[in-house]
Amino acid sequence: MLQLADIRAAADRVQGQVLRTPCVESQTLSQLTGARVFLKFENLQFTASFKERGACNKLTQLSAEERARGVVAMSAGNHAQGVAYHAQRLGIRAVIVMPRFTPGVKVERTRSFGAEVVLHGDTLDEARSHALALAEREKLVFVHPYDDETIVAGQGTAALEMLADVPELDTLVVSVGGGGLIAGMALAAKALRPSMQVIGVQTLRFPNMYNAVKGAQLPQGLSTIAEGIAVGTPGQVPREIIQRCVDDIVLVDEGDIEHAIVLLLEIEKTLVEGAGAAGLAAMLKHPEHFKGRTVGLVLGGGNIDPLLLAAIIERGMVRAGRLARIRVSARDVPGSLARITATVAEAGANVNEVHHQRAFTMLAAQNVEIELVIQTRGPDHIEAVLAALRNAGFQAERQ
Repeated sequence: MLQLADIRAAADRVQGQVLRTPCVESQTLSQLTGARVFLKFENLQFTASFKERGACNKLTQLSAEERARGVVAMSAGNHAQGVAYHAQRLGIRAVIVMPRFTPGVKVERTRSFGAEVVLHGDTLDEARSHALALAEREKLVFVHPYDDETIVAGQGTAALEMLADVPELDTLVVSVGGGGLIAGMALAAKALRPSMQVIGVQTLRFPNMYNAVKGAQLPQGLSTIAEGIAVGTPGQVPREIIQRCVDDIVLVDEGDIEHAIVLLLEIEKTLVEGAGAAGLAAMLKHPEHFKGRTVGLVLGGGNIDPLLLAAIIERGMVRAGRLARIRVSARDVPGSLARITATVAEAGANVNEVHHQRAFTMLAAQNVEIELVIQTRGPDHIEAVLAALRNAGFQAERQ
């Protein structure tokens, strides 16, 4: 059974081979959540993910014969990059099986480390089956992303660093997919400080560890913004540790994670993918769990598709009231649109988009419905813009 000594040995093994990432306090997030919040920036690893820790610990322990055969792994991206990078560094052949819909940025990054990428299946479970078949056929060493004590020990090194840097931590909040990270961290934290509270976070669309530990039967979805923790079958090795060492697992939804990504980008100026932002999402959604505590959050990864990030930022602006869609009814005569946009400008807002609607409206034939997307300073400013339009004689409402 995995022990603290194994995690300490892993820390010695990976020292100098993975980055000892900073763990620093966020004053703004502390004010927002009512807790002291310390962020562990694992998105600063060379492959932008904590997965390097486990991969490095595993690969450095392979025998000469195993290294000569090469390794195979299945991953949605971060484990793939960790294995590929450290395999390349150690001169080991690496074959990575990834689900077909893995974000392109993760696929190309994995290839850039010299790995042979095989896109197979629509889920991690399907990719795993194919990877196991390749391991059997080509005599490759299978490197599991989470259901392996060596991998779990490597991930647990993050907790050793956090507790060394911030001894006053009393709570760890960790995203959960297959469970490797939280299992390693919880084992280390509880061994060093039995009173430590460890909280796991899963997305509502993939609550499989939540179901396994709590005996629940919540349904599984098909996709999530946090694809890094979209695991269909939790690991048996992590599950046993989680049942002993993790105090609770909470669930967050897609909007919660999007909001956390935008906050980290705006406040901390750091890019975090959905799986890495789930911990902050949990603190924002369940503040009563954390108020008054000293909390360590692991920003597990920063690999996110740029197009997805752009959509998240825009949706975040809508939620914050900084981007709004309004509908204005006016007489369909020359100058009406100019008066509307001038009124919006005088109210201090900026027009992003304009759309005229003549046919699909219940207005009188001589009237026109104009839809505007405007940039504002927030909800109060939106109301001020609507009031200005009404004072100018237009019918205006928010959509």
